[in-house]
Amino acid sequence: MGFKQSEHEHAIYRHITGDEILLIGVYVDDLIITGSSKGAIERFKDEMKTEFQMSDLGLLSFYLGIEVQQHGDGISLCQAHYASRILQLGGMEGCNPAHTPMEERLKLSRESTAKEVDATKYRQIVGSLRYLVHTRPDLAFAVGFVSRFMERPTVEHMPAVKRILRYVAGTTHYGLHYWRKTKEAQLIGYSDSDLAGDIDTRKSTSGTLFFLGNNLVSWQSLKQRVVAQSSCEAEYVAATTAATQGIWLARLLGELLGRKAETVELMVDSKSALALAKNPVFHERSKHIDIRRRHRLVALPPAAAAAPPV
Repeated sequence: MGFKQSEHEHAIYRHITGDEILLIGVYVDDLIITGSSKGAIERFKDEMKTEFQMSDLGLLSFYLGIEVQQHGDGISLCQAHYASRILQLGGMEGCNPAHTPMEERLKLSRESTAKEVDATKYRQIVGSLRYLVHTRPDLAFAVGFVSRFMERPTVEHMPAVKRILRYVAGTTHYGLHYWRKTKEAQLIGYSDSDLAGDIDTRKSTSGTLFFLGNNLVSWQSLKQRVVAQSSCEAEYVAATTAATQGIWLARLLGELLGRKAETVELMVDSKSALALAKNPVFHERSKHIDIRRRHRLVALPPAAAAAPPV
């Protein structure tokens, strides 16, 4: 039908004809259709119905557990019904709500000597909470934190999960709202990091956010793969993670709109990490970063260079 698969997100297909852009998101046998022209959308649906037995569910209102509300000023996403099911799973219906998803400066260890709890139940609740993070960026760090103890959860870890459930109980209808824009929106990213927050491995945690205009489109809280030996290094690694995510988002956005990828503005709150990124001159206090993070480039002979990459 003339659609091209996205090179950066293989579940998305696009079709551009003149000023008309048609985008299709595919998950198994469910399709989300959007575009710049209602006529193009209707023609696509009619053509698909001639090839397949399909049901037209109309304007998107529910998709993979995500509730969609479409307003004149934008679109709202939430998982209120799914959040209620998680509370039932955890036996926390009607509990007293908490104002924050996690206690301040909470430290827990995987080497806990406390009594173990039902690991299957713990994994069910935490796994369900991880899916809730798709529309709840305020839960990203707390859920990522309790996910570190799924191998052998104890009575010290379970209260942290129940604290998240108490927070969810008071914020069931929280979600995301994407405002309709008539002007061009710029992609802006933010990155931050703690230092040696994991008391078992002394690894730091990176946090990234990306806004398209005023709309939050991407977020993650991720434990770093290396042990940072300074706050500069921890912030530098977090900025690296954010930069790679920003490049992918810019390329995907450019591809969907049929134009070149634009420069992404990245906000970092560490002067030392900013200075190191702008002028990578590694001295005696930072040369270990260069040694640990450097990628080696090797010139291949013609025969090897012609071979497909592994």
